Amino acid sequence: MRQLPGLYDLPVSAPYAPPGDHPSDRIRALFLSSFSVMDVAEPLVSFDEDASAPAVRAFLRERGVDLVGVRREGLVAAFAVAPDLGAGRLADHAREFGPDDLVPATASLPETIASLDANGRCFVSILGRPGGIVTFRELDRPPVRMWLFGMITMFETYLARSIRETWPEGRWADLLSPGRRSKAEQLLQERRRRGHPGDLLDCIQLADKGGLLTKRPEFLAGTRFSSKREADEAFQRIQALRNGLAHSQPRLVSTDWKLVVQLSRSVDKLALIA
Repeated sequence: MRQLPGLYDLPVSAPYAPPGDHPSDRIRALFLSSFSVMDVAEPLVSFDEDASAPAVRAFLRERGVDLVGVRREGLVAAFAVAPDLGAGRLADHAREFGPDDLVPATASLPETIASLDANGRCFVSILGRPGGIVTFRELDRPPVRMWLFGMITMFETYLARSIRETWPEGRWADLLSPGRRSKAEQLLQERRRRGHPGDLLDCIQLADKGGLLTKRPEFLAGTRFSSKREADEAFQRIQALRNGLAHSQPRLVSTDWKLVVQLSRSVDKLALIA
């Protein structure tokens, strides 16, 4: 899947504040520590190294999983993947854990996602030994979906704030197409009829907010997007992901995996600007 090259290099206008009671610090703490790898990890099933490799492969096929831990003297010391399991013992097909294969049980979701992106899987060290695993399918669980929805909300807050600073007194509205502006005005009227607070900017879509900012060359220059079109496509994908999360669409996170990776890399910057 194509990577979004510029998302994590968005320009940050708010100054960094040292840890304390500033709202940005509290938001950063929330998104960096509230959810951890243990909120999504599965126990790592393991077999003794002398187990029959064909029998273990049949077990994996029946359970619908791709790998197992390999125990040596009662402790998990390696792992094996289903396609490797031919004849012989499980030990004959064992792979050693590399230095980047394991994350601690205290790892944050961004750290977990980074490990998944690098290795295609994320083993979890529990009490000093491999005891859990996270694969792409675990990322569609509620903790990750909640975390992502919050991330995108922070991102949209940044877009709105940048628009208000760039075009004071609502002058940004003149840049919308007549159709987009008309829909936003209709939505604003409906919200006011129901007694909901807000203004016209609150009534345009996330992708429209991004599209306004990409009209400014200096905005694009502060990112790695190579063109306005590329940036607009990225905002459309973020909007689609947000809408899918809001409507609990299945297999959403694992399907647009690269977008999730880029959002996870943005967590600290987005916390600064929320």
